[in-house]
Order: sequence, then structure tokens, then C-alpha cells
Amino acid sequence: MLLNFDRLGWWKYILLAVTLLTAAFLLLPIVFIAALSFGSSQWLIFPPPGWTFQWYSELFADPRWLESAWTSFKIAVIVTILSVLLGLVTSFGLVRGSFLFRDALKALFLTPMILPVVVLAVALYAFFLRIGLGGTLAGFVISHLVLALPFSILSISSALEGFDKSIEDAAVLCGASPLEAKIRVTLPAISHGLFSAAVFSFLTSWDEVVVAIFMSSPTLQTLPVKVWATLRQDLTPVVAAASTLLILLTIILMALVAVVRKVLKQ
Repeated sequence: MLLNFDRLGWWKYILLAVTLLTAAFLLLPIVFIAALSFGSSQWLIFPPPGWTFQWYSELFADPRWLESAWTSFKIAVIVTILSVLLGLVTSFGLVRGSFLFRDALKALFLTPMILPVVVLAVALYAFFLRIGLGGTLAGFVISHLVLALPFSILSISSALEGFDKSIEDAAVLCGASPLEAKIRVTLPAISHGLFSAAVFSFLTSWDEVVVAIFMSSPTLQTLPVKVWATLRQDLTPVVAAASTLLILLTIILMALVAVVRKVLKQ
């Protein structure tokens, strides 16, 4: 190999040190917030003077937290389904289609990933307020769908581009209809892209806070908005417990993505 780690000499120790420092920089805040969620102090104090599960008990005993978690889950599931379906249809058009301004249209679909989230949030808030969707479930779903759809398009398009279309054509020659060939041949072959699109769409909606703040109402709040609102009023460790559960779910889903992608590619 042109670049062999074992032949880097003392440079490999520098690379290892940089890697460890980067990992620590990324992971320490997560470790701190998890430790604070088990602290016995009623304030966010590190290191904790003692350890307790009290804050998790209060979290699960408060119906407002549970309602916010259910709202987040409900919105994320709806967004995931719509994002994968729309992303699948869009990806087929962008990858298989041949029309004018195809590349420009693809760039347009990816705009929400580049545009500052707060700018998008203000624009959606002003528009939804005018048409009566502000503070509604539909408004939440549409706004989160705008953010999640680019991830679906990227994941599914990448899987489609790596799929040999001649296999699908062979199924058609063997008697399958074009739709049947896509369902029974193409979709299983790009299942890893569909799965990645679903997970990233779910996490995009589940963790999103900026747009959710603008879309929320006193009777409709997602879990990240509830965390933000509680932080502004009281630095209770219940917030750390809720944040830890958010992080834990994200880690589990990301690990699941890695495992499933590895299994599907074998």
C-alpha cells in the first residue's frame, strides 16, 4: 500500500493522539450529560455528589414529558414513512430519468441541507402561519419532511446508482412487468439504502429543535422543544435524563444502521 500505518514511524503516534483527542472532544459532553442525569443534586453539578435514579422516575412520572416524547415519536414515524416513499420516487426520477435541468433539480432537493436551519424555520413559520398550519401536527410533519427528504434522496439515489439495471431488465424479459421487476428485484437490492433513508429521516425529525420551536404551540411540543423550554425555566437534572434518552436512542439507531448495512451487503 502507498500509505501503510505501520511504516509511518513516530507520525503514527501523533495520528493516534489526534484521533483520541478528537474522540474525547466529541464524546465527553455526552458522558457529562449522562453522568448529570444520575447525579443526586437537584442542580446540574459536575461531578455529582452522589448517584440516584430519581430524575428518571420524575421524567417517566410527568405526563407532560411523556406526551412530548409521544408527539416526537408520532411525528418522526410519519415523517419517516413519507420521506422514504417520496425519496424513493424522486430517486428513481433523478437516477433513471433523462430530462433538462436534472442536476439543477437534484441540487434543489438538497438545498435544506445547505440552507441555515434558522432561515428555513423562519420561512416555514411565516408561511404556515399564513395558511393556518402553525402549531399543528400537519405543520410539524411537513416542516420536518423538508429537512428529512434530502437524506432519503441521497441514500436511495446512491443505492440505485450502485445497482445494475440490467438485472431488472432481465426480470422484465423473463415475463415480469416493469412494476413487478422494481418491487421484486430492485427494491430488495437497494434495501440498505431504504433502511438508511428511514433511520436518518427518523433521527432528523426526532432530534430536530430549531424548526420545532417555531412550529410548536402550548398544546403541541416535541421532546427537544420540551427540553429547551425546561432549560430556560429551571436547570433540573430531569432535563439531563431526557437528553440522555434522546442520545441513547440515536446511538442505538446508528449502531443498528451499521449492523444492518453490513449484513445486507454480505
